[in-house]
Amino acid sequence: MLLAPQGGRSARIRSAQLRNTQLPNTGAPQKLPTPANEPSVADILRAEAACADVTQAGLTQTGLAGPRRSRRRRGADLSVVPPQPSDRGIVTPRIAEFLDRVQPQTPCLVVDLDVVEGNYRGLAAALDPAELYYAVKANPAPEILRLLARHNGRFDVASRGEIDQCLDVGIPADRLSFGNPIKKQSDIAYAFGRGVRLFAFDSEGELEKLAVAAPGATVFCRLLVDGAGAEWPLSRKFGCSFAMAKALLLRARALGLDAAGVSFHIGSQQTDLSQWDKVLGQIAQLYRELEAAGLKPTLLNLGGGFPARYQKEVPSIGDYGRGVIEAVRRNFGDEMPRLIAEPGRGLVGEAGVIESEVVLVSVKDAADAQRWVYLDIGKFSGLAETMDEAIKYRLKTPHDGGVTGPVVLAGPSCDSADILYEKTAYELPLALKPGDKIRILACGAYTTTYSSVGFNGFAPLKAYCI
Repeated sequence: MLLAPQGGRSARIRSAQLRNTQLPNTGAPQKLPTPANEPSVADILRAEAACADVTQAGLTQTGLAGPRRSRRRRGADLSVVPPQPSDRGIVTPRIAEFLDRVQPQTPCLVVDLDVVEGNYRGLAAALDPAELYYAVKANPAPEILRLLARHNGRFDVASRGEIDQCLDVGIPADRLSFGNPIKKQSDIAYAFGRGVRLFAFDSEGELEKLAVAAPGATVFCRLLVDGAGAEWPLSRKFGCSFAMAKALLLRARALGLDAAGVSFHIGSQQTDLSQWDKVLGQIAQLYRELEAAGLKPTLLNLGGGFPARYQKEVPSIGDYGRGVIEAVRRNFGDEMPRLIAEPGRGLVGEAGVIESEVVLVSVKDAADAQRWVYLDIGKFSGLAETMDEAIKYRLKTPHDGGVTGPVVLAGPSCDSADILYEKTAYELPLALKPGDKIRILACGAYTTTYSSVGFNGFAPLKAYCI
């Protein structure tokens, strides 16, 4: 499936400006058709200014306001964490203001950058001394990349395209880790030529490509772990056994590479903190064996798995990070290697809300108590993580508080697989009707990047970062 790139503020302003542009090969300006409810440049700028005013006013009331500063400033004060919502994964005041004022065409994603910043600051403090490499695949919006770069963030990239996305916003190549263990040799050479020096592998074939295309690079071997307890397990596609990792790291050294250590991924949306202790204990033993063989590992990549709040309550990002670092200390004591982590969902998931519209409410028989509710967004337009009903999003409707009944939730496409929730019990207000707006919470991660380019002619998921 082709994936849609995500445009930033400048991209959406350019999109609005194009509606009054001169088309190629024509002699006169032509006005492009404007979709219903699509915001203009002026709408976007007015809404962003209003959002800033609302935030500033709220800070003034609490006594926290200082001089207003541009979001694009350099050298941001890293000691100040933006005010965070008391509840997690909600429609923040900034998002609500933007949606109510601009009323963009649906479906669309709106990301509150203050929440992203707060999550980053909280996890960085909790996981200290680990370095955070943001998993770009979670949400590669340029606004997010620039924000994290201003906080000296580093970035986990999975392709040539993600490398270019980072370099294009001014991120130095030495702050990138090519963490995909399945790479074309030409892409390895491209990354190395651009200045990337940190690479993952999990097989002898990949290691040999690295030795040729990235001579002398720092490499780490990805381990295969079962991901028990994760809501989005990563199966057996990635990683190798602990025994093979030991042999491969020794082979990497023989090939002239800097065999730094290992990485693992505990499973995306991992809610069982005990899984970290289990894996870290095994890695500590592997490192002892490597040291006995004459290779002292210098790096441990903790991977991702840091959760966002969906239907289930999960530990705060700070509490979760502290739990992980305590597990590292229990297993490595004072001999901790350099630590890095690759958070994605945990940083951006709770920062985003998707505004969608009810297309149809129907039943399959007059006697059915269960309604089918069809939205203008589905599995192929951003909600791919509802596959097997793994990620269970929370919903807000204009009729919340009224009488509810059971529903099946489905997307708008003509593919019969485009059903979001059929087995999971969801109830929505009986008053729900076509045209009503439904807000899908905690959608900042793995939505725009999973949106198809145009299946069934539906446009890619639009995104706004505010």
